[in-house]
Amino acid sequence: MKLKPLADRVVLKQVKAEEKTKSGLILSSAAQEKPEIFEVIEVGPGGMIDGKEVKMEVQQGQKVITSKYSGTNVKVDGEEYSIVKQSDILAIVE
Repeated sequence: MKLKPLADRVVLKQVKAEEKTKSGLILSSAAQEKPEIFEVIEVGPGGMIDGKEVKMEVQQGQKVITSKYSGTNVKVDGEEYSIVKQSDILAIVE
């Protein structure tokens, strides 16, 4: 099954948590911080939303940071995704 977002929605997948510190120590799953960075999986077409033209600024494959409690979480084929409005995306990670 494939998710195809509508309007100004974006499908995101959370980036896996780091398992090692920069110095090489291996972290237990309890010590790992939940990452705040997501990968863009699919992007909606944008268009006219509430009478305003919305141009999609993000592209598939980019890494982004979103508002902490934004979006809707869904599980498809065993994978967890988050569907957010483009306005909930705070930054693109380069």
